[in-house]
Amino acid sequence: MNSDIQIAKEAKLERINVIAQRMGVPADDVYNYGPYMAKIPLKLIDDEKVKQSNLILVTAITPTKAGIGKTTVSVGLTQALNRIGKNAIAALREPSLGPCFGLKGGAAGGGYSQVLPMENINLHFTGDFHAITSAHNMITALLDNYIYQNRKNGIGLSQVIWKRVLDVNDRSLRHVVTGLGTRVDGVPAQSGFDITPASEIMAILCLARDIDDLRRRVGKILLGYTYEGDPFTVDDLGVTGAITVLLKDALNPNLVQTIENNPAFVHGGPFANIAHGCNSIIATKMALTYGDYVVTEAGFGADLGAEKFFDIKCRKAGLQPKLTVIVATAQSLKLHGGVPEADIKQENLEGLRRGFENLDKHVANMKRFGQEVVVTFNRYACDTDAEIALVKQHCQEIGVGFALNSVFAEGGKGGEELARLVVKTIEERPSKPLQLMYADEDSVKTKIEKVAKNIYGAATINYSGAANKMIRQIEELGISHYPVCIAKTQYSFSADAKALNALSGFEVTVREVVINNGAEMIVAIMGDIMRMPGLPKDPQACRIDFVNGEVEGLS
Repeated sequence: MNSDIQIAKEAKLERINVIAQRMGVPADDVYNYGPYMAKIPLKLIDDEKVKQSNLILVTAITPTKAGIGKTTVSVGLTQALNRIGKNAIAALREPSLGPCFGLKGGAAGGGYSQVLPMENINLHFTGDFHAITSAHNMITALLDNYIYQNRKNGIGLSQVIWKRVLDVNDRSLRHVVTGLGTRVDGVPAQSGFDITPASEIMAILCLARDIDDLRRRVGKILLGYTYEGDPFTVDDLGVTGAITVLLKDALNPNLVQTIENNPAFVHGGPFANIAHGCNSIIATKMALTYGDYVVTEAGFGADLGAEKFFDIKCRKAGLQPKLTVIVATAQSLKLHGGVPEADIKQENLEGLRRGFENLDKHVANMKRFGQEVVVTFNRYACDTDAEIALVKQHCQEIGVGFALNSVFAEGGKGGEELARLVVKTIEERPSKPLQLMYADEDSVKTKIEKVAKNIYGAATINYSGAANKMIRQIEELGISHYPVCIAKTQYSFSADAKALNALSGFEVTVREVVINNGAEMIVAIMGDIMRMPGLPKDPQACRIDFVNGEVEGLS
């Protein structure tokens, strides 16, 4: 089988105007970025149509190094739904350059279930990430200038909490000192960089309803505190309008296509381990406006991405998903079942059985939210019939639908069984109203503990002194009603990346709490999670090249 990029190059793309026309988008409202990408203005969102469409969430068991293929399944399911006669559109996140050139590679699906043009989507795309990076760092520059210009009159800040961002994995930038040199080079200060997907502006872009809401949220961003102890925001800096100008085009969602020429909106890209892990509300609603079925995904496992999809995105947008698909693979189940990584491609039914604990916990968690759940087995070439039969039998025993898929190798054709099960389940077993994990009026600690205990399985939640101090500050600011966004490792239900399968009775520690006042959420950081990743020993960048006029090495 050819590589992802070879398959993508051989695909026959349709002009994006043709895709848009088939959807029903007026020709004058297609803002082209070349022949195969476009932005669609958010004015076309129809809230009545949004309510009538069927929103499907694709999530997964706890990911491992073996991979799960959640984006590939999302694209493949979209293609399969169209193949069985349904009007389906995908709504996905944009890839970050950091993982593309680092450990994971690209994030546009894989095999015969990709969104295209994959090299553009994986690289600079329509410039959304650059706009977010520029807007974030423009605030930083303007804030530093404010401090510099007022350094002699006592109007400066006693504490600055706003850092910088860059869409590159660079561990050397986690902690930096700025303003070194002569006195005209700025005021020396300790700072640091997060990766762009962790920027509060990324979260704001993905949660904003429209340009006015974007502006309102940008203005509320908390930058630091005055010497009197008062919050200092972008509005106080007086540059809200300028930052909104930098983001005005990025706010419009991007329209591309799958390898089978089905429409897909790809917009926004927060990570789910350090941010809320969902594509933009605007893109999802645009897809719901034009599609009868919309397939969206949430980052990493269901304990992170799906929980945040429900408790943050759906809470803010009033979305009501009809069904959740949990993606599982034999290799990952065997890893969770204690099978050594070197042996996971060999049949091991007992190891598979032990790994069911992880699957079962995710299924139970999704049902806590009132969701109808189906499990799809993402097939790899090394999987045996006996392993597939065992997973199917187990799903029958726990009362959830099961469908095999081979969308990586066969595209939409390989997902038709899953597509039919999804449609049948939606039609015959309507989901209950969404049950959020906590109420707005719950305290910050109560919200954290409800997620940690009910979703992760923790018994005890500890708080550092710094975390307790910040929570008291949140209460004083009157923003305890914000939802919580827990940042922790994606590889475990706990904060220990090496603790696989399903866990219970463990301790977690909230070491830091961050106020995202513009995004209107509270980020609780557990364990040693880094908001600026580092590069691996053998980065993906070593395989990316431009040869004979074409990009090579993206995967």
